[in-house]
Amino acid sequence: MSSTPETPTVRCGVIGYGGAFNMGRQHLNEMKRAGMTPVAVCEIDAARLDVAKVDFPGIATFSTVDAMLAESDAQVLAIITPHDTHAPLAIQCLKAGRHVICEKPFAIGTDACDLVIDAATATGAIVTTYHNRHWDGWILRAVEKILGPEKVIGDVYKIRLSSGSRGQPRDWWRSDFGKSGGVMYDWGVHLLEYALQLLPGAKLTEVTGFARRGYWASKAPPEQAWTKNPIEDEGRFVARFDTGTWVELTISSLDRNAPNMIEVVGTEGVYAINWAGWELWKQEGGVTTVQSGKHYESQGYKLYENVFAHLTRGEPLVITPQWARRCIHIIDLAMRSAAAGHAVAPKYE
Repeated sequence: MSSTPETPTVRCGVIGYGGAFNMGRQHLNEMKRAGMTPVAVCEIDAARLDVAKVDFPGIATFSTVDAMLAESDAQVLAIITPHDTHAPLAIQCLKAGRHVICEKPFAIGTDACDLVIDAATATGAIVTTYHNRHWDGWILRAVEKILGPEKVIGDVYKIRLSSGSRGQPRDWWRSDFGKSGGVMYDWGVHLLEYALQLLPGAKLTEVTGFARRGYWASKAPPEQAWTKNPIEDEGRFVARFDTGTWVELTISSLDRNAPNMIEVVGTEGVYAINWAGWELWKQEGGVTTVQSGKHYESQGYKLYENVFAHLTRGEPLVITPQWARRCIHIIDLAMRSAAAGHAVAPKYE
């Protein structure tokens, strides 16, 4: 998609062009594909700013957010920084009249999400979260087959989500509890967002969380900063909904026994998703049948296409801040429950 003389120009930029996963480049390329015009990059690492200048010749570069907001005319800013900075940076940008896309996760904790949403409401700017995996091929197919006319597994009553491996966390900010928010705030957010797509209309009633912490920190060299406030070795929760369904999610660096990333269990079968493809397990008349296949092609680029269409044509925003907050609220409740040792009820749903 590209801008035409009839289509308003939407100028965009990113805060954070760090080396991990080249996310700054990815965001700007997807914005450009959607019809926006990349005009600015903010990054504290001068070497990465040099990379941005090569990737996007002529783009304006800044070493501070204050300078970017004062000197750049970027209308849309994507925040690609450590998790604990998402809320304060989003609020700063919203108050400066810019539209904001926070990298996943939206923010750490429900209260932080609410502060960001309040800032967006006060300024009239939009805020959303980069839940590009909403359009992953595996969940696109699962939604179609499970919720569509075929209802291949009958009525869904349980969803199991897991990401497991055994190994010491890397020596970086994602392993620091204060900066990352904990083990659930990375892949856990993606997995939970998949599950919520499969439970339309279901309202949360309670969350029970569990956590194991300290094993890998005790094994790591003490000079590694993350060991002072480490993420959990394993986090797990069970979320119950008013439809009688429940979601189980486990993220672990101790237990590698996670054969399937997602298992959706229904009254008539199991739909399993792993990196290689999908499997459909059914049993009828004592006979078990297994079908399998490849995932649909992923379409994560549609997130920025939707943002552009929302800004220029008023199309509904798919990833609303309320939708993104819902994921954070469940994780927040899970962590509160793990600390308290009992189930907790939602603040709102």
